Amino acid sequence: MNTLVVSYGTNPREMVLQALAALDVAKALRPAMRIGIKPNLVVEKPASSGATTSPEVVAGIIEYLHAAGCKDITILESSAVGHRTERAFAVCGYTRLASRYGVKLVDLKHDATQKVTAHGQEMRVCRTALSLDYFINVPVLKAHCQTRLTCALKNLKGCLPDSEKRRFHALGLHRPIAALNQVVKSDLVVVDGLCGDLTFEEGGNPVAMDQVLVGRDPVLVDAYAATALGYEPLTIPYIRLAAELGLGSAQCEQADILVLNPEVRPPAAPTVSPLARELSRWVEERSACSICYGNLLRALACLREDGVLARLTHKIKIGQGFRGQGGPGPGVGSCTAGLSLNLPGCPPATKDIVKFLNA
Repeated sequence: MNTLVVSYGTNPREMVLQALAALDVAKALRPAMRIGIKPNLVVEKPASSGATTSPEVVAGIIEYLHAAGCKDITILESSAVGHRTERAFAVCGYTRLASRYGVKLVDLKHDATQKVTAHGQEMRVCRTALSLDYFINVPVLKAHCQTRLTCALKNLKGCLPDSEKRRFHALGLHRPIAALNQVVKSDLVVVDGLCGDLTFEEGGNPVAMDQVLVGRDPVLVDAYAATALGYEPLTIPYIRLAAELGLGSAQCEQADILVLNPEVRPPAAPTVSPLARELSRWVEERSACSICYGNLLRALACLREDGVLARLTHKIKIGQGFRGQGGPGPGVGSCTAGLSLNLPGCPPATKDIVKFLNA
């Protein structure tokens, strides 16, 4: 039976070590393996913001690997379009972490790429991600303004060059995300469920959940994560598509769920903020990139707090689907440059969107 370990507590390093031992991860490891650890460092914000993977979670993984005799370890990541991975490594504590444990940091924005095909979906993937013997996926359990949930399956989008990230949005995200997980296979998933943001993927509104999830099946991990946030897993298209492609099981009820430290489990299950859903009513979105869309939602949240959101008379247009099109605005982002009223930028900053919509 497929096993998922859920460890509760407030000491990430110890929680990870306990969960990995409970799953007996060491039996699949060999000292000569080239091992990659892929956190979620989407932006240059510390884990306490609810946006990025805690370095203490990764520290626990590295200590477990070292105890198993594995020394060839690389932390690999490519931050979101418009953000610098090198800066994220520093701000999020990974530069210090790499120095402390003697592991390599690879900024995939500067990595060579390789063209691959999965389930009829052609894509370019960073070569380092394809060259590993053992891939450890370390996402954050948090909300996403377009896909509702981002966890294990979507975290692999950080193994793409920026041009491919944009193209995935143009393709609708869900199907290419599922196909990507056929190409870059997670041997192990360790989810940072300590304090994810349940409103936006870029953090700012963290919710304490005090848990770490460990499993070998990324589809099952995401299905469990979706359930934990109140979603029916198969209503999130990329989870359903990944299950249909045979990449794992979305049936949590058929899994063996092993709970560690249940006595310190938070008293109430987290609930996803309805704010993003409410704000999206003011947006006409066509294949927008997550960063651009997230910046717009944050700007709308600012306008809402200031009591001026109701003054807007038209929906704001955003996304690659408006590229090359004319017509009335307002539109935000370079893709809407042909509209009569447009704020340029790729992506435009939240503060600039607020000023633009207040004008």
